[in-house]
Amino acid sequence: MCVRAHREQTGGGESDSSPKKANMSQQQLSSSPSLKPFFLKTPVQVGSPLRQRRHTLPASEFRNLTPQDAISVFEIEREAFISVSGECPLTLEEVLHFLGQCPELSLGWFEEGQLVAFIIGTGWDKKRLSQEAMTRHVASTSTVHIHVLSVHHQCRQQGKGSILLWRYLQYLQHLRCMATPRRALLICEDFLVPFYLKAGFKEKGPSAISVSNMHFREMEYLLAAHAYARRNSGC
Repeated sequence: MCVRAHREQTGGGESDSSPKKANMSQQQLSSSPSLKPFFLKTPVQVGSPLRQRRHTLPASEFRNLTPQDAISVFEIEREAFISVSGECPLTLEEVLHFLGQCPELSLGWFEEGQLVAFIIGTGWDKKRLSQEAMTRHVASTSTVHIHVLSVHHQCRQQGKGSILLWRYLQYLQHLRCMATPRRALLICEDFLVPFYLKAGFKEKGPSAISVSNMHFREMEYLLAAHAYARRNSGC
């Protein structure tokens, strides 16, 4: 949730998080491909070919995203942000760019083959986030900038944003391409600060980043410190 607003419910609340300048023109929005209707639970008759095919897909799967997932990612992101703020943290072109450059810093949650929630991050090499962090990826660094966390509108109010964020932070603890000490940074609107505090982030104060006159708080999660605490807790 580089969290300009991670949207799990339209208009606020736990949802998807991350800001970005991404001013999408009406032409871009209308021309981008649309997903097929989304059905998590499709009634099927016993013995039907569809029922047999569904057994080949995992009921629930967490994996890194690829450029092939970009359309699904952007459709979920667009629905979550455009209707609320008129802005997307990442444009479709930026989604494709980051998933091509650093897919290992992304995580998608799939149910029966459908993307239901995702996080996209990039590498960063400075103490605080700046406007440059919105479009840049720095490889082999110790800091991950979480751009966006978003949940499909049919899967909100189920705690999926919190679960995915926890899984992502655990995943970063053991990511070999990251230097140490490890930490995650994001920016969010004021109403999302409690959500990130509950997840273990600390507030670092106002962010230097602004998007369309929107202002944010910067949040930090110390990955190495949490790993050390667990090793010494007898767990």
